[in-house]
Amino acid sequence: MNAIFSKAALLAGACLLGACAPTNPPLYYWGGYQPALYQHHKEGMTDYAAQIDAIVATLQRAEALGQSVPPGLHAHLGMLYFNTGREIEAREQFGLEKQLFPESGHFVNYVMKAQPEVSQ
Repeated sequence: MNAIFSKAALLAGACLLGACAPTNPPLYYWGGYQPALYQHHKEGMTDYAAQIDAIVATLQRAEALGQSVPPGLHAHLGMLYFNTGREIEAREQFGLEKQLFPESGHFVNYVMKAQPEVSQ
């Protein structure tokens, strides 16, 4: 009786653990975006070049893997470009954000209007 109970418990445990395993891949490739976002919001952090490099590397890696990037990544990169005086690149990134995630359009338009014009 103990042997049957032990086997049944082992089988039930294996089934429960198997049911917990993720079967779907993540929807977005996050790469180095989350640490870059944390650094951006960390008080006193103004190393925009390093943040831009991290996000661009994430974009390149996602493209190489054929995966999508998360909402906000292009908008964040656009804000970093604005902070470094690269208005053309910033507007391109904001346009990509609106194209990929139309629901962000109102916010992106607001952010773009709030940025001072930069002459290049």
